Amino acid sequence: MIDVVAVNFKDNGRLYYFSYDGINLDVGNEVIVETEKGLQFAFVVIKKKINESNLSSTIKTVIRKATKDDYNIYINNKKDADKAILEARKLVNKLKLDMRIIDASFTFDRSQLLFNFLADERVDFRELAKRLAQIYKTRIELRQIGVRDKAKEVGGIGPCGRFLCCNQFLTDFNSVSINMAKNQYLSLNPAKINGVCGRLLCCLKYEDEIYTELKEGLPLIGDFYDNNDVKGKIVSVDVFRKTVTVEDKNKGQIIMELDNGSSK
Repeated sequence: MIDVVAVNFKDNGRLYYFSYDGINLDVGNEVIVETEKGLQFAFVVIKKKINESNLSSTIKTVIRKATKDDYNIYINNKKDADKAILEARKLVNKLKLDMRIIDASFTFDRSQLLFNFLADERVDFRELAKRLAQIYKTRIELRQIGVRDKAKEVGGIGPCGRFLCCNQFLTDFNSVSINMAKNQYLSLNPAKINGVCGRLLCCLKYEDEIYTELKEGLPLIGDFYDNNDVKGKIVSVDVFRKTVTVEDKNKGQIIMELDNGSSK
């Protein structure tokens, strides 16, 4: 077993795991870690032990706990990155590029300046990268992100009336399928099951497992129901009340309890 921490580089950002040894770390600590992009200032979100044999690849180690000077450098880098966004947007307009700069961030050691942008199609941003490199004297990376990433960065209000989950607490995007909406007997109207990003609602994932569990042993919509004097096709199923609505050609729609076959 080895000690590891999961860190993110910004609030509700994606989690990355690092091992640590000989450093007294707790959740909420600020640390300096080495990544493929260079040194990064990060925040400890999770602390736990894992079996080293379960790792698919080696993980990097925490370099040190961050100091007050490290934090000041991090804050200055954030301020400079915010200014870089404005500069990049001016250049985008000047070069007439069909793209929108969403955010920017320096690595802790300023060895790289990363821009995330949104575009409907592939964009030739070579000239933009060249001009940005001339201004900031560091390696420039421009990364095209998807609509879900945009929603996470920008935020907004979901159809439930609450702030977007991805912007508030989700650290990663789970795979969401149309079968999850079907499993929960939801209307497949895109206006009902799509989020503000235009993709399937992330929250469809939350209750999918419990619906699957509750539906075990229950009949399906479309099955034929035959219980004494009530016969017909099942048109709806209530997995919580354990009832079905049966379309009886003689009596119309009747709600039947599945445990004893009585009607309501």
